[in-house]
Amino acid sequence: MIPAEMDAWVVARPGPIASQPLERARIPVPVPGPGEVLVEVEACAVCRTDLHLAEGDLLPRRPRTVPGHEVVGRVAAHGPDAVRLASGTRVGVAWLRSTCGRCRYCLRGAENLCPASTYTGWDADGGYARYLTAPEDYVYPLPEDAPAERLAPLLCAGIVGYRALLRCDLPAGGRLGVYGFGASAHLTAQVAIAQGATVHVLTRSARARELSLALGAASAGDAADSPPEPLDAAILFAPAGELVPVALAALDRGGTLAVAGIHLSDIPVLNYQRHLFQERTLRSVTANTRADGRAYLKLATTHPPRVTTVPYPFDAADQALGDLAAGRVEGAAVLLPSSS
Repeated sequence: MIPAEMDAWVVARPGPIASQPLERARIPVPVPGPGEVLVEVEACAVCRTDLHLAEGDLLPRRPRTVPGHEVVGRVAAHGPDAVRLASGTRVGVAWLRSTCGRCRYCLRGAENLCPASTYTGWDADGGYARYLTAPEDYVYPLPEDAPAERLAPLLCAGIVGYRALLRCDLPAGGRLGVYGFGASAHLTAQVAIAQGATVHVLTRSARARELSLALGAASAGDAADSPPEPLDAAILFAPAGELVPVALAALDRGGTLAVAGIHLSDIPVLNYQRHLFQERTLRSVTANTRADGRAYLKLATTHPPRVTTVPYPFDAADQALGDLAAGRVEGAAVLLPSSS
């Protein structure tokens, strides 16, 4: 039986994580609208975007939003015209919540650029709760035989990292630099290695460097270090703009740097000759398309990645964000909701 109310975490006062911007609240269980399903949450991974929302780097679009957009759960109820997914179906709810389907971006297959796009845990309440709603056309069926804790990080860290890998134009058998090595990077590096790339990891965390080597990276150094060879491509996962010129300088001729985060600190002045000449390219990554999501989840089902997680009880969502902010999470933090 679906209760009338549920426990949730809301962004009450955006600000530094030490100021406790997250607040525990008792709120009504949402009612699915037309074309939507109600999803009972089994697990919700903690993304750096949640931290940016809580701290105000990502401006809130509505008051007291429930964060969380890497949700594994089961369909618990249907809104009008939601007929595709049966009750009890295991699904994933990701960052991209809806698009208009009519603009020139949607029509050319670039729905991630849709000006009317909406996002889970930003425009609508997310998975730091017992239940959430989502448009049926934007959720992903998930396998029954994998632990929810291992599936949850795939829904943003995995999918957006996969898009970043596409955006960096890594040639077959190429040399890839990965700057930062958190939830998304540790999944993306495994895809690149499986595809035959040589991966060099540059990150400030000694523990993350150890993890990267265990996952098959060819080398691991500090974020400010130079890789042992020129790079054909690089992905910047750390939200640190000061690393953009560092990564660009590490590229070989014709190389591409893709910046994977939704928020980045200011980029220092670039030197054209050193950073961009010889046809080096700097690209951003904006969300993902559903096609990206389906392609990555199919790949992850066929060749399951090693997902490194740190589980947190639902009651400790604020601690999970604090640990993420302090760099104490290796891999992906995952909330496991209580039964309340």
